Amino acid sequence: MKITIVTVGSPQLSFAKEGINEYLKRISRFADCDLVSIKENKKTTEKILKICEGKKVVLLDEQGKQFSSHGLAIFLEKEKNISSELCFVIGGPNGHVPEVQSCANARWSLSLLTFPHDIATMILIETLYRSLSINAGHPYHRD
Repeated sequence: MKITIVTVGSPQLSFAKEGINEYLKRISRFADCDLVSIKENKKTTEKILKICEGKKVVLLDEQGKQFSSHGLAIFLEKEKNISSELCFVIGGPNGHVPEVQSCANARWSLSLLTFPHDIATMILIETLYRSLSINAGHPYHRD
């Protein structure tokens, strides 16, 4: 499975960068995962759309569906069987522009809580790792 995570802006918090890098390394056992940080400017939307082209696009959105770890594992397993590439998009401080919203195949909410951008990125990556490890039968997740 190929996963691309697109963020508007780069992580700045040192502890979040460390967590992001750690979980990206762990994910590599189960999936090919890339983190692409895009600088916010006039071409941001164009760049996001180009990266997402041909992929199943999941927007992180406070109005999106919420998953349990097992629910996300089921979603990822289904997607693995029908789509070769997933693209998760974390918007900037003002959310997603209409052009990006219109290319979304799904919307996912990490929580009803609001998180700083860096922490949301780290939570997304850890959650993807957790769900992929469930699918692989790895003991990381405990019920």
